[in-house]
Amino acid sequence: MRASRLLSLLLLLQTRGHMTATELSEELEVSVRTVYRDVEALSSAGVPVYADRGPAGGYRLLDGYRTRLNGLTAEEASSLFLAGLPGPAAELGLGEVAANAELKLLAALPPEPRFHASRMRERFHLDVPGWYRGADEAPFLGEVSEAVWDQRPLRMTYRRWGPRDVERLAHPYGLVLKGGSWYMVAAVGGGEPRTYRVSRILAAEIVEGRFERPRDFELAAYWERYADDFRARMYTAEALVRVAPGIEGMFRYTVGADVADAALAEAGPPDDRGWVVVRLPIESVRHAHWLLLRLGADVEVLEPAELRAQMAATVADLGVLYGADRD
Repeated sequence: MRASRLLSLLLLLQTRGHMTATELSEELEVSVRTVYRDVEALSSAGVPVYADRGPAGGYRLLDGYRTRLNGLTAEEASSLFLAGLPGPAAELGLGEVAANAELKLLAALPPEPRFHASRMRERFHLDVPGWYRGADEAPFLGEVSEAVWDQRPLRMTYRRWGPRDVERLAHPYGLVLKGGSWYMVAAVGGGEPRTYRVSRILAAEIVEGRFERPRDFELAAYWERYADDFRARMYTAEALVRVAPGIEGMFRYTVGADVADAALAEAGPPDDRGWVVVRLPIESVRHAHWLLLRLGADVEVLEPAELRAQMAATVADLGVLYGADRD
């Protein structure tokens, strides 16, 4: 356990250059006193760790010092080859670079981790987009990624939901790949960061100059908040629905696993036929009407009245369309 922590401390200093004892203790989830002991242990082992004194003090490695990757365990090395990056790297124009990095990593690993990593690559493959849904076409992904990397302003024409396209001068902070679609997180006009779907960018041009990326901005934290807010805004209403027994799998597939699981977990006891009543979050009456029709006679809408009426009207129309007397 301590050996793993010492290696983590060494790699933190190697990648970040300078860290205080407090920062190291927070990263390693140990006390500051433990950090002092670990730094002393590294120094005793011949690792050139230096302490800077004063208010801005901390620890750093001797300039130019690098450690090899021989501290990776077999499991850690294997996990690197499940990152799901070959496809996205190719989309960003980095396919050859990623392949070369993989080869160099394999060459640097000791025999046992190299064997495990090779087996992982041979036997597991990640394909992110869902079935019957290809990845978005994003012709300006290269320009967006360059603007993100170099902190350059991006002038773009963006297709919003609706009939109007808009012109924006954006400061791109980051890119997120979600379900086969790329999203750009960017600030416009000095405002708060917003999310733009890259496939909806109709034209893009990198502008001269650079912008300052906020030092406290964390892409992963922003995306987590955005996803939570998106789900809250998506489900704006509720429907009371009776669900037949034995269709839990199709119910989860149709309305979404998270929504279905939460609704079923709060369902009341089944009736004498095994049906349960659930309170189902929905985006809108129109969307729920289209969604629940896919479950046929295995669901019954109780509320709201508007949705129940729409379901009944559609079922009546289907009866006419498929009626036995139809010529």
